[in-house]
Amino acid sequence: MFFAWFVSAILLAFAATGVSSFSVTTSNANVRVKENEGVDLTCSYSSDFGSDTRVEWKFKDQTGSQHFVVFDGQATKPYANRVTMYGNNLRFSKVTRKDNGVYDCEVSGVKFGEARVKLTVLVPPSPPLCRIPTSVTTGKNIVLSCHDKDGSPPPQYKWYRNDVLLPPEPSKISGFQNSTYVLNSANGNLAFPSVKKTDTAHYFCEAVNDAGPPQRCRAVKMEVRDINTGGIVAGVIVALLLLVLLAVGIWYAHKKGYLPPSQKQTWSTSRLLCMVEVVRMTIATSSRSHHLWYSLQATVLAGF
Repeated sequence: MFFAWFVSAILLAFAATGVSSFSVTTSNANVRVKENEGVDLTCSYSSDFGSDTRVEWKFKDQTGSQHFVVFDGQATKPYANRVTMYGNNLRFSKVTRKDNGVYDCEVSGVKFGEARVKLTVLVPPSPPLCRIPTSVTTGKNIVLSCHDKDGSPPPQYKWYRNDVLLPPEPSKISGFQNSTYVLNSANGNLAFPSVKKTDTAHYFCEAVNDAGPPQRCRAVKMEVRDINTGGIVAGVIVALLLLVLLAVGIWYAHKKGYLPPSQKQTWSTSRLLCMVEVVRMTIATSSRSHHLWYSLQATVLAGF
């Protein structure tokens, strides 16, 4: 009677403290190590699994792809030269940035259990690749990009304008309330939904993580200009003059009989379309000039 009561008390105590049987654990679930150094990933399990147990390690990379590191007590081929098992633990003689991801220690016997270890390989950032336009037009949606492919963990990005750090939330910082940029520190994009002339400045980006010193790209000046309406008007006038000369030339050739009678209409229209395309390329690329040009093209073609 007393023994049964004692066993019940022990089981009740385990339940109250959250201790359960068939447990698989690790001494360090979040491992960080420098690239090309060695590291141990630990795994242990309770005696409930019995003596005939099987321990395997699986790896899932940052893209979600999964494969075995240790299977049937042996390191698989990609890891054979740098991974060994000691007990239930996984030992790397050296790690590379490709080893970033999670490792599952799977124990199977009477029952199945597993423990997960996250491995972060520390790699300093390299000078990031920055894309900064040198000349843009006011009102356009402009995105400056910055990316470092080497840093691990993935770096955060900072942008500077004329050597002044741009805050991620300008509306909350005195002196930046009128700024309209949107900064994404995770992917490195600096966006201007409607760029203004006051955004003209020298810009550069900096990649930062805790594995090494920050790295930055070369500063580039982005100049914001107003739309050149004078150039647009001049381009349209030149195009009109060329079309008039073209129309006169086709009319004259038609009148003098220089065109084959059966192909006069077809030749005239084809020739005009060809010349129209050449003239179109001389017009400025603003949206207003395109609208005016296509209206002009439709009107002229309607007369042939």
